[in-house]
Amino acid sequence: MPNTKSAAKELRKTEKRTKRNNRIKSNIKSLIKKLEKALQDTNDKTAKELYIKIQSAIDKAAKKKILKKNTASRKKSRLTKKINSSKKTK
Repeated sequence: MPNTKSAAKELRKTEKRTKRNNRIKSNIKSLIKKLEKALQDTNDKTAKELYIKIQSAIDKAAKKKILKKNTASRKKSRLTKKINSSKKTK
């Protein structure tokens, strides 16, 4: 429980930011799951569109400091590897 007026405001701000950050992270995770499903179904067009959306979302999250820069790079790199390996198996 905050003791001062400013501490109460900071708590409200933190809760608001946490909700926003969790919403963005959840969106990225759900897009990644959709991409993996599209790769399993061998749907190249959908996978390519999803990859572009994911890449954009990850970059925006990294820019807003929701994800760390290296985490964002790692996620994009691993997704790229998955996409490239699925193309090779076809």
